[in-house]
Amino acid sequence: MEWMGILIIFSVMTAVGNYVGFQSPFDDALAGMMILCIISLSGMLIEKVIPFNIPSILYISIIGLLTALPWSPISQQVIYYTSQIDIISLTTVLLAYAGIAMGKDLNDFKKVGLKGVLVTFFVIIGTYISSAVIAQGVLTYTGMI
Repeated sequence: MEWMGILIIFSVMTAVGNYVGFQSPFDDALAGMMILCIISLSGMLIEKVIPFNIPSILYISIIGLLTALPWSPISQQVIYYTSQIDIISLTTVLLAYAGIAMGKDLNDFKKVGLKGVLVTFFVIIGTYISSAVIAQGVLTYTGMI
């Protein structure tokens, strides 16, 4: 029930952000988010039911793939509604949620000390620079820039 509540709040916030930031129809974005919620919840339920130690993300990915394949009877609706959601509106809400979660654990983060903060800082900067270099190389190689 907790996951369902979080996913519904996340969906509404994403649909609002999508409407405000990208002028996508609110109803379509909300329907797309609800489809993603159903797929996510289904994968998490399957993880609880199946006795193997397999992460739910695998089940979620398989369900998402099967619902979007051309021979799926609901593929056109799934693809239409989920394509109405811009990735930026998704990541904005996700990063805000992550920031709130980090703020909740700020006292634990303070215990890490200056060395831990410096390592974290350099890991984040290194990841960003590496991602930018890889993206530049791929975009240059494909001729997009």
